[in-house]
Amino acid sequence: MSSTAPTGDAVEIVTRFLRLIEERRLDEASSYLAEGAAIVFPGGRRFHTLEDQVASSAGRFQSVCKIFETIDELDSDQGVVVYVSGELTGVDVAGRSFSGVRFIDRFTVVDGLITDQRVWNDVAEVLPIGRRDDRGMS
Repeated sequence: MSSTAPTGDAVEIVTRFLRLIEERRLDEASSYLAEGAAIVFPGGRRFHTLEDQVASSAGRFQSVCKIFETIDELDSDQGVVVYVSGELTGVDVAGRSFSGVRFIDRFTVVDGLITDQRVWNDVAEVLPIGRRDDRGMS
């Protein structure tokens, strides 16, 4: 196993990464990702780049912001695991504001880089967002 980031550093890495994505500073945010990092969103949607992930969201949102409520960090055999949970706020693609949508993200950080991000949220349960899945179906 590789060495992991010291306590606290992983939280800073993850929160900075999330804020950079919100600001669409994708090149800078990408510098926090390890080569081959897994990025998995609801529905099992896998992304290989942040540009792909943001493009996928463009058909759903004009903007999204994460309000952090809890951040937990723990050591594991795979690295430092950071859970971030809270609420999503923003504007959907039709221009409607929303807030209070629950989310939880799980990150694994090894040697100061994010190797894995798993995302869960209640967007599909809360927002009337018409979208197409990967097979082109609504």
